Amino acid sequence: MTADDERAATPHPALWGVLYRSSMPFWDSVKRHELELQRCSGCQRWLTPPRPMCPNCQSAESEWVKVSGNGTIYSWVTYAESPHEGFDSPHTVVLVELDEGPRLVSMPVDIPEADLEIGMRVSVLYEDIDEDLTLFKFERAA
Repeated sequence: MTADDERAATPHPALWGVLYRSSMPFWDSVKRHELELQRCSGCQRWLTPPRPMCPNCQSAESEWVKVSGNGTIYSWVTYAESPHEGFDSPHTVVLVELDEGPRLVSMPVDIPEADLEIGMRVSVLYEDIDEDLTLFKFERAA
């Protein structure tokens, strides 16, 4: 598969269906090489994944808050078969607990699976796939 084929095969996360439309501000922030997460204006609960109403207090009011992108590996899994043709196999994903509290699923960069550890410090980095798609990933913190 060529690099152009790989980019074409990688689906834009915000276009995976109606449920993901509320995540567009998140993907817009990633495009700017920032991380912004949705937080309920009523009870201050982080809304990850983004949604139109807070499950805690039922408020429909929320705000998008910039977060540091720093955190620790909470867990990870390696899939023997890729979940999508746009991703190599085997495919490792990490669950990162950000310093602000919420957890995000993404991919590790330049961290062999054998070196992954619960509690490992990581920081976000951004990969511009094309002009319409930027992905956020995590690398070992400096």
